[in-house]
Amino acid sequence: MNNFWRTCFGVFLAALLVCQPQAVLAAGVPPPDPMPDVRFGAVEAWMEPAAAAAVRVGWDRLLIDWYKYQPELAESWVPSADDDARVNTALAAGREMVLLLRGTPAWATDGAERASPPRGLHFPVAAKSNLWANFVRRVVKHYKGRVSRYIIWNEPDIAVGDGGAQFNGSIEQYYRMVKIAWLVAREEDAQAKVHLAGLTYWHDTVNGRAPFLQRYLAVAAADASARNNNYYFDAATLHIYFRPQSVFDLITLHREFLAKHGLTQPIWLNETNAAPYDDPLLPWPNPFVYVTMEQQGAFVIQAFALALAAGAERAAVYKFAEVSGSLPGFDYYGLYRTDMTARPAVESLRAVTTHFAGVRATSFVARPTHYIVRLDRGTLVTRVLWARGALPASVRLLPTAGAGAAVLYDQFGVRRTRLLADRDGTYKLALPGADCSRPRTDCVVGGATFLLVEEMRQTPAAQRLLPLALPGAALVPANGQ
Repeated sequence: MNNFWRTCFGVFLAALLVCQPQAVLAAGVPPPDPMPDVRFGAVEAWMEPAAAAAVRVGWDRLLIDWYKYQPELAESWVPSADDDARVNTALAAGREMVLLLRGTPAWATDGAERASPPRGLHFPVAAKSNLWANFVRRVVKHYKGRVSRYIIWNEPDIAVGDGGAQFNGSIEQYYRMVKIAWLVAREEDAQAKVHLAGLTYWHDTVNGRAPFLQRYLAVAAADASARNNNYYFDAATLHIYFRPQSVFDLITLHREFLAKHGLTQPIWLNETNAAPYDDPLLPWPNPFVYVTMEQQGAFVIQAFALALAAGAERAAVYKFAEVSGSLPGFDYYGLYRTDMTARPAVESLRAVTTHFAGVRATSFVARPTHYIVRLDRGTLVTRVLWARGALPASVRLLPTAGAGAAVLYDQFGVRRTRLLADRDGTYKLALPGADCSRPRTDCVVGGATFLLVEEMRQTPAAQRLLPLALPGAALVPANGQ
């Protein structure tokens, strides 16, 4: 995460949903498999592993700092017992750990420690002088059998001078580092996958640069060997904050960048969140956008839903918990505070891991007044609904063919009611509008968000996308359907 997000966003959530008159209370649908769905994650869940297991976080990210693992010379090797324990604890809970490699040691670079590319990138990957190749090799060998995914650096699209830069090399040097990591990782572990660093997108846009992935792919295309090796990476990565709509838009845009080169790698949303200003225990008195803790909960569900609608393979909230010693007055994103008390958005993440789990196909309706994201889950169907702007939205939904019970949950996973179809055979819902009245807001987070979960009487023999709403709705299919 980077403080750059002070340029863009904000908004407020509103009241409760009003259901049709004949709605009555009823038991909920059956819970999902207790093992977590690996697609729904939280960064730094390792800080509170018991809570992460209870919320059923499916994957986590752990920073591996090169300068700590090899602090002196290439011959030194000081693997972290703490990192080993974090990986092992996550695996025991069914949570995949993804490693992010970064942080050049001073002895390995002619530039600034940590942010500069290392010496020796031009040497063959088997050469002792290729310091980066040797580090990657040792990391992959150390974690083989426990970890199979490696992210190469973090937010290289933040240029030196923008503030918060973590990589001060060229795109050509970064491409060389990714290529080396891909070649070496696969030599050591046939199951290894290399991910591009998380990109912010906005740093390039605001500073008048072409998007980093576009420029990176142009460099890769000039390498004659890249085409036959999938451009030497297995997944692209995005970091998107505050505006749920940007999740859909930017994943779609970056998929287009890949498609222009004939590439089909999955896209992961590794960081997403909206920091609240109104937490009495960690207040943010001068926010660049006003987001309440209620809105943070809505954001979590909206962002994960739109990530799936855009075809993302995985998504994760940043971050699960705050570090100790956090002081009031800053933008804190953690779902858990430093004292392990929970913000309301913890329950929103739990709603995601519960009611999104097992999704097989996703489709999306974008109306001027509201969104509907439909998740087909085999024995269950979840529809996620919210108003886009300040005006409330009235929605009529067709029950899914073959569905039995239909239960409505709010954005914190609280069961509100069982829905019964009206005389015309539809569910009628009223979605409250967002409060867009605060300064520096533009309805960037929609209104209060709801989940309509239907239990299928039998699992469909073949999965296909069904209409989300009444005929005439704009159906935007996702995931190639």
